[in-house]
Amino acid sequence: MTGFILAAIAGYLLGSIPFGLLLTRAAGLGDVRAIGSGSIGATNVLRTGSKSLAALTLLLDLAKGAAAVAIGWLWGEPGALAAGGAAILGHMFPVWLGFRGGKGVATALGVLIGIAWPVALGVALVWLLTAVIFHYSSLAALVAAVAAAALAGFVVTHEYIVFAGFIVDHDRAVLIALIAVLVVIRHRDNIHRLLAGTEGRISLHKG
Repeated sequence: MTGFILAAIAGYLLGSIPFGLLLTRAAGLGDVRAIGSGSIGATNVLRTGSKSLAALTLLLDLAKGAAAVAIGWLWGEPGALAAGGAAILGHMFPVWLGFRGGKGVATALGVLIGIAWPVALGVALVWLLTAVIFHYSSLAALVAAVAAAALAGFVVTHEYIVFAGFIVDHDRAVLIALIAVLVVIRHRDNIHRLLAGTEGRISLHKG
């Protein structure tokens, strides 16, 4: 139990590092929370006009999710799952920012890479395909979350499933489903804007 708690604390602290905010401030672009959706994630950083900073934010947010899981593995699978889940909570609700953080998409993908990389690969492909077709980052995140939850439901029903020799067991499947639910909840405002036709689009082209 001590290891489980330590893993969760380490995951939360790592996940709560607001890379988007730190990078935009360091670049002299001010507080990213003052523009767009007010989030600290890569999509909102993109609204500053810097695609390079947005890409770096994406990579760092993804990396902290994967790193949290890697640290958690020091205490076995329970520690890895605890650290991964806590990292997402840290990104979404960082204590340093009054518990107002990002949507958790990149960090969640990093966690998935650490606990079930084949699932992460599938989710990333779903996100990319949706984003390319519709040009809505939020819609892509929602579709990817639903895809992850659907796969998790299949895994729970069938005890476990093997992808390329990688086993996704019941506990990992439950965490994947919970992550999907959290991501959807954090996108509730985006859902309203999508339905109203006022959601901002993204460009995946260079320049």
